[in-house]
Amino acid sequence: MLDLFDKKQKKEDSYEAKDIELLEGLEPVRQRPGMYIGGTDKKALHHLASEIIDNSMDEAVAGHASTINIKLKSNNTLCITDNGRGIPVDNHPKRPNLSTLEVICTTLHSGGKFNSKAYNTSGGLHGVGLSVVNALSEELIVEVNRDKNLWRQEFSKGMPKTKIKKIKESSKKGTYIEFIPDKEIFGNDVNFDAKILKQMAESKAYLFKGITINWELDADDSINNEKITYNFPNGIKDFLINKLNDGPLLINEIFSGKTFLDSEEEMIEWSICWPIQLESNLLSFCNTIPTHEGGSHENGFKVALTKAMRSFGEINNIKKASKISSEDLLGRAFGIISIFIKNPQFQGQTKEKLSSPKTQKSIENSLNDHFEVWLNNNIEIAKYLLNETINRSDERIRRKKEKDLKKNNLIKKIYLPGKLADCSQKVTEGSELFIVEGDSAGGSAKQARNRQFQAILALRGKILNVASSTVDKMEQNKELSDLKKTLNCGTRDKFNIDNLRYDKIIIMTDADVDGAHITSLLLTFFFQEMLGLVEAGKLYLAQPPLYRITQKDITFYAMTDDHKDKIIKDNFRVNSKIDVSRFKGLGEMPAKQLKETTMDINNRTLLRVNLSRNIIPETAIFVDNVMGKNPEKRLQFIKEKSQANEINFVD
Repeated sequence: MLDLFDKKQKKEDSYEAKDIELLEGLEPVRQRPGMYIGGTDKKALHHLASEIIDNSMDEAVAGHASTINIKLKSNNTLCITDNGRGIPVDNHPKRPNLSTLEVICTTLHSGGKFNSKAYNTSGGLHGVGLSVVNALSEELIVEVNRDKNLWRQEFSKGMPKTKIKKIKESSKKGTYIEFIPDKEIFGNDVNFDAKILKQMAESKAYLFKGITINWELDADDSINNEKITYNFPNGIKDFLINKLNDGPLLINEIFSGKTFLDSEEEMIEWSICWPIQLESNLLSFCNTIPTHEGGSHENGFKVALTKAMRSFGEINNIKKASKISSEDLLGRAFGIISIFIKNPQFQGQTKEKLSSPKTQKSIENSLNDHFEVWLNNNIEIAKYLLNETINRSDERIRRKKEKDLKKNNLIKKIYLPGKLADCSQKVTEGSELFIVEGDSAGGSAKQARNRQFQAILALRGKILNVASSTVDKMEQNKELSDLKKTLNCGTRDKFNIDNLRYDKIIIMTDADVDGAHITSLLLTFFFQEMLGLVEAGKLYLAQPPLYRITQKDITFYAMTDDHKDKIIKDNFRVNSKIDVSRFKGLGEMPAKQLKETTMDINNRTLLRVNLSRNIIPETAIFVDNVMGKNPEKRLQFIKEKSQANEINFVD
């Protein structure tokens, strides 16, 4: 073992001046690219693209450019052009032997964004931009139209290949940059993704109303070539509307607008709505830079809207409004916020989280009043939105209480309701739960079942219509509570199909109008509270008969009146006596017949409830119209169906 206190040290362990390595120019970038762009993967590669595009966007925001062209060539070459002022090409005062263009391309922390003279707002002050892209590129070409001339300079791996040259006279203005990422850095398999670049182009056009962005894909085959022009007169509101794609909204209004912050050079623009089915998401940008991890501007936005909603509730004497959180209000929201501020501060070189300390308070102060005015100008929809927010708040508080309760119990126990006649097998696979209405039907079903894998839950009467009920009422309803305890899989965002206790959930009600009504209430419950169960194909409808038809030793069962008539016509002699008995309900059916017709896996017919994801939005609208809180929508539905079946309807 080496004696650490031995005065005699090996020669190779020496630490002298010659051991100190000096990395000059852009060598540090090539040695440690992760420090500048977050790695060498696909995400990092596209960060190079965003740096160049952001430079062009800064020119547009500053009022000097109106058009940006983004073109991806087949050899993984990316070309970006703008009609801005053009990078300066005259000699730099601190480097009199070099053009300013060469200084910007070969020197870290060089650029026009370190003071407010060239840009009031820009995408960042890190000096990463063009110099880092150059360092990590196999080839980089810059062409500048400026001062009535076209200038050109070529680089490779951070070093100039040529001196800056005047190519020809030109009346145009702007900058053209073409680069090929270095395979020594990124590998042979990491290439630009046309879809990602296209999304970049589209989002930048949304974020600044005055810009036109032309996207072009020059593919290996002409079939996949693509040219698209992006220009959105209404900015981020157009973005929101396009994303919604005519999907249903909780309230039929979009809260959008823009306002100045601490000065007329800083502003925030926003657009937000509350869709029924679209996955909630809040997208944020600072100086057109996407901030995927949020930051101070998102925090300020959330606090402002929450405070305004609480204030609205207080004015309207709605006490529960004081308990709502930003998650309650915005947990179902889809929106976008875009800010333009001076000297933004980000966490990390990739600028994914804004950390500017004054921004949050500034946005809070500016937006609070705007949202309050909007709420008070739309009283009815504001009250509806507040009510839905309070329901989410109640659910959140309930979940917290449940979580706290579970923490106090070292052993989690499942307390099954007394109405449940459980099956004997302990494994989920192959097990079945029959949901029936009333003790009478429950008694017949218990006698008819296979005790090994068939369980029976008898509910008392018609369950609560969850589509028109509050969270409090749902929590107080014993039948729903028993059902949720029996299934053990949770509801809504707490739903976990892995905890479901049964393989099949079978709704078994009487084959009459009342039975159909109970079925519709249960289907509404499963759609609203346990959508994942329906999507997984775990929900079924039993098909008990309505009639028993006999003639001597021949017996048939019929589901409907029409079915009965057809059976008689096709299977019985007209001149002989035919006995037709109508079952009053499952409770009146002998257990033997219930087993034979409805519960025996060898003889029964089950209807699986299927629901594909693409029809969920229209299903949600249908459920809201028929089962929701608005009686006028339900009345209109009944009228339409009545007219379609030529039934006279009287108001």
